[in-house]
Amino acid sequence: MVPELGHLALILALCLALVQSTLPLIGAWRGDRQWMGLAQPAAWGQFSFLLFAFACLTWAFMTDDFSVAYVASNSNSALPWYYKFSAVWGAHEGSLLLWALILGGWTFAVSIFSRQLPDVMLARVLSVMGLISVGFLLFLIITSNPFSRLLPDMPSDGRDLNPLLQDFGLIVHPPMLYMGYVGFSVAFSFAIAALLGGKLDAAWARWSRPWTIVAWAFLGIGISLGSWWAYYELGWGGWWFWDPVENASFMPWLVGGALIHSLAVTEKRGVFKSWTVLLAIAAFSLSLLGTFLVRSGVLTSVHAFANDPARGVFILIFLLVVVGGSLTLFAARAPVVKSQVGFALWSRETLLLVNNLVLVVAASMILLGTLYPLVLDGLTGAKLSVGPPYFNALFVPLIGLLMLVMAVGVMVRWKDTPVKWLLGMLTPVLLGSVVFAVVATFLLGDFHWSVLAVFLLAGWVVLAGLRDLFDKTRHKGLLKGIAGLSSSYWGMQMAHLGLAVCAIGVVLVSLGSAERDLRLAPGESLELGGYRFVFEGVEHHEGPNFTSDRGTVRVLEGSEQVALLHPEKRLYTVQNMPMTEAGIDAGFTRDLYVALGEPLADGAWAVRVHIKPFVRWIWLGGLMMGFGGFLAAFDKRYRVKVRSRVRDVLGQSGAAA
Repeated sequence: MVPELGHLALILALCLALVQSTLPLIGAWRGDRQWMGLAQPAAWGQFSFLLFAFACLTWAFMTDDFSVAYVASNSNSALPWYYKFSAVWGAHEGSLLLWALILGGWTFAVSIFSRQLPDVMLARVLSVMGLISVGFLLFLIITSNPFSRLLPDMPSDGRDLNPLLQDFGLIVHPPMLYMGYVGFSVAFSFAIAALLGGKLDAAWARWSRPWTIVAWAFLGIGISLGSWWAYYELGWGGWWFWDPVENASFMPWLVGGALIHSLAVTEKRGVFKSWTVLLAIAAFSLSLLGTFLVRSGVLTSVHAFANDPARGVFILIFLLVVVGGSLTLFAARAPVVKSQVGFALWSRETLLLVNNLVLVVAASMILLGTLYPLVLDGLTGAKLSVGPPYFNALFVPLIGLLMLVMAVGVMVRWKDTPVKWLLGMLTPVLLGSVVFAVVATFLLGDFHWSVLAVFLLAGWVVLAGLRDLFDKTRHKGLLKGIAGLSSSYWGMQMAHLGLAVCAIGVVLVSLGSAERDLRLAPGESLELGGYRFVFEGVEHHEGPNFTSDRGTVRVLEGSEQVALLHPEKRLYTVQNMPMTEAGIDAGFTRDLYVALGEPLADGAWAVRVHIKPFVRWIWLGGLMMGFGGFLAAFDKRYRVKVRSRVRDVLGQSGAAA
């Protein structure tokens, strides 16, 4: 009965989405306030029914209801409860329900915290988000119903969750990633609403910007968590492979970064209006493209859902409707919102435009490398692999240029900047960066031009931020000046620092990693990177739904033991699928990484050993950028409005009671 209630809730959510997407839009066109007022209660009702449907599916997993086909395919009675919960979104149907729920949550949040907008604008924004919900709910109900039954031939037990997904990473990575993917629908909806109304002003940019920043921050943290998960779970020791599905999440993040900066210019100076709208359309379109790549079956990836092409056709049609319709509207209405304000060459507007172009070119380069092999295969049947050499050769110089421009962009002023003053600001930054780069490269030991370059660029970004901070506080005193700076400013500084930290980690781990694959018998050892890895053998262990051969490796530095690692080779009994669990000693400046391969004769094993210098800096930098985004989004100029809106809602609730 519970699954049927969940299915009914999805249908009711679709009905409310249809109301939300049509009547308020018509009301905005006719100037009918009553019809426009339907958008908010429809959004609240839709979110409530989606939440109920999600709870029903969760209940089916927790109670081992194997009469539900989705539960039978992705769970097992021996599966630990926390993996049963994460299995709700562990495959196509449930992850799509999570997507729809998060979209409903974003719509609910916009309806609550954006009511200071004009009624016409809010009605249009919620209607566009309702249209997006209609598309996904139709896809969910027609092609991907998670509540389908197996009656009367229900199995006695389930097939178990994919062993790759029986990990903490599944609990945190997809929700974070989806919060970012779906969050860009808010910026898209604001852009379409602005085009419909023919008005894209500073007020629109100010209220669109925090939603965009939060979505970008969630997506960045989700990407970082996915990289970390792949690093320790797959047993290969890598953190990024330029896999098409990895690229699918990275592209909207890059374009979203450009959108954030473009919104800042539109808010402050009223320029880049058409460009900002185009970026909002592109960011959400790339999110939909990622959904198509993951769910269509057009590619093979450890990250992809294996689904039939019919579902891919549905998403492709939806993608074409969204992209084609929005670009057609943009072509018709963009001249109405064109900018009239000018700016000089050495201005913040110019530097942010260059920032935008670099990020968009980087995303376009990744898009070409991701789609070209698929298009070529579809048209000619030829197989072409575009791998890391292509992406690294083009992406790395672009990021170097971005860091170079970023430091200057922090210091320049709006509209125009005296060149003499700017040179005076940048000269000590350049000298300090050179000294920092030389000293840091010398302390690391082995000289490499790439290491020198990344330290020079990182020093350039960090010291430019410090120089700007000093310039902003020197007239007020350090403590008083710091206290007077907005959280938006601190968020910018943290995000830029995070990029520098991430860049250092990427270069150092790429150039300084040491690895060996070899045969080790109990008692044998390996010398690598100043450490001695002593293999002490393997013991058998029983898990809740797997058996494990658990190795023990002592790591010595000189005569001192610095780590005791326990790599595992697991066999998940239901699916008879082997899995590798690496043994990792994590450190701030290096990781010691050991993975077991296959058992060999006489108790020996194939063993893979890695030393990964500064690999944690990659994810630390990613998290810093994400938290910097949250800091910027919760600036007091937005927060005051939110608090006021919460008081209004509570007051209305009390009056109604």
